[in-house]
Amino acid sequence: MSVPVRPILSALLRNRTGAVLVAMQIAIALAVLVNALYIVVQRAEKMGRPTGIDVDNVMVIASAGFTERFQTVPSIQEDLAYLRALPGVVAASVTGSIPLSDGGSNNPLLTNPEAHAGENYNALEIDEQGLAALGVHLVAGRNFTHEEIQPPLTKLDASRFVPEIIVSRALAERLFPHQSPLGKRVYDPLRQSATIVGVVDPVMGCFPSSDHPDWVYFLPRYPYAFGGSLVYLVRTQPGQRAALMRVVEQHLAKSNPDRVIDWVRPLNYFRDLTYLGDRSMEIYLITVTALMIAVTCLGIFALATFNVSTRTKQIGTRRAVGARRRDIVQYFLVENGLVTGAGVIVGCALALATGYYLSLQYALPRLNLYFLVGGVLLLWATGQLAAWQPARRAAAVPPSVATRTV
Repeated sequence: MSVPVRPILSALLRNRTGAVLVAMQIAIALAVLVNALYIVVQRAEKMGRPTGIDVDNVMVIASAGFTERFQTVPSIQEDLAYLRALPGVVAASVTGSIPLSDGGSNNPLLTNPEAHAGENYNALEIDEQGLAALGVHLVAGRNFTHEEIQPPLTKLDASRFVPEIIVSRALAERLFPHQSPLGKRVYDPLRQSATIVGVVDPVMGCFPSSDHPDWVYFLPRYPYAFGGSLVYLVRTQPGQRAALMRVVEQHLAKSNPDRVIDWVRPLNYFRDLTYLGDRSMEIYLITVTALMIAVTCLGIFALATFNVSTRTKQIGTRRAVGARRRDIVQYFLVENGLVTGAGVIVGCALALATGYYLSLQYALPRLNLYFLVGGVLLLWATGQLAAWQPARRAAAVPPSVATRTV
């Protein structure tokens, strides 16, 4: 027995309020679903980018000198000697910024000393064990030597540059496209030059939220202890970080009476804190989308149930003239499919318009059409499943119902 589409359309038009509301609910749900999932996937890809850093085995130590007797360089040398001698420590370095923390220094580099402006890139001050303390690997050139490590900047030479730097592969390609950067000179805004002696890859600097977090360069210099504050990066053998953090904090807190240890934290803490907003957005969007789909399913279920309850005699009559159970199920599924299809068509236009607006207002990538196709299929399947139980109830109506009210 074929499904009469025209009578279904006529029935929907006679009672169109419920069908229109459900169709609009489906359209809004589709627009929200597609764009929300696209944003969630982008956030997940952003948080899943390789950092090039041995994050799981690096601890960060912050100290602060608070007396006039505090001396930066002797304190650094004493602390590093202790940290590097500890069993289980792979490497330790002092630095001016915390990688992956969304805070640090951005300084310009020029490839032409005659240029008037330079783009800012993330700069990290480290010593000869800095790369090893991060777990970053050289892919070309060499590391810094102990003799090349410069003293901290002072008020008298606050603009002093360094003779050598190490750059990330991404920054090298940015500065010298399709060329080997080794031996090339770069310049600071004061036209002081430095020679590139090494290249690392991959590595993410202090600003994971930036468009190019891998545009990083390293300077062989002790950091200036602003307000007496110093930061150490310590990389441990796998599985030993937690135990060493307790030992290090207890020792350093007592070793120098002219300073205090502010905190000792795993590097994961700063990475997770940086991505907290992205993670919260993921949870929020997934929750809202799931609730919208659930409410949409309830709307479809309610409409199908209402249609079955108001057409009991009509169903009984069809059964009496020979309609089979599967014909009744098919009838209501087709009816629901028409409502869902109308909602999906409007939803596609709404999803594309919303995606275009988001791309203009918030500089997001344009909506990927694969997500739109996936959303259409998901909502279509979900809508049919929501109407399945009411359709089965309709098929269970016996033919005798047609004669009870005659």
